[in-house]
Amino acid sequence: MSTKRLLEISVESLEAAAAAERAGANRIELCEQLKVGGVTPRAELMRAVRERVSLPIFAMIRPRGGDFVYSAAEFAQMMRALEIAKACGMNGAVLGVLNKDGRIDVARSKELVEAADPLPVTFHRAFDETADVFASLEAVMKTGAARLLTSGGKANAAEGAAVLARLVEMAGGKIAILPGGGINPGNLERVVQETGAKEFHSGLGTVMAYGHNGHGEFEREVRRLVEILAGL
Repeated sequence: MSTKRLLEISVESLEAAAAAERAGANRIELCEQLKVGGVTPRAELMRAVRERVSLPIFAMIRPRGGDFVYSAAEFAQMMRALEIAKACGMNGAVLGVLNKDGRIDVARSKELVEAADPLPVTFHRAFDETADVFASLEAVMKTGAARLLTSGGKANAAEGAAVLARLVEMAGGKIAILPGGGINPGNLERVVQETGAKEFHSGLGTVMAYGHNGHGEFEREVRRLVEILAGL
């Protein structure tokens, strides 16, 4: 019997969000500046996508590119961004904070998770910059986050498949492990089979989604991902 699996697609425009929905994606991660890993989308973009797209939309809450160690002012900016995301009808938030020593900042991440309530929170790939992903999983679970977006600490999810499988086992269903990083139609089946995860994240970063031909190629590639998941 086929097991229902979920596909989340990260986008930075209304056009890409609409294309992902047409192609059959299950959830949108909405950002801006995907080239730096994504930052908080403007309120105008959140509202526009909310009006056009019926899928669940999770907004990135990240004040800038670069590291994940934030000043007091940046942290306050993240707290405000959560309130704006709620007001714009977002269905979840994607965030994460590290300490200067590279470990999960449990206290401040938990504060953000509590501020996001009732929206579920995905702890993002700041996790992959920690030295010990297995110890870090326990820390993320303490924040109250509902899911963890990770490549298993490797360059991409395919390379980190064995680690991701271990994280799924360790999580024991208490937190959803969301493999992401370099997932594409060429490696998705392997990631599914080797990790045992139920949700998968892709930005299709190698696809020219914003070229002069519009989002046709992007939509086709998302549809390929959807079809692969449906066939497993």
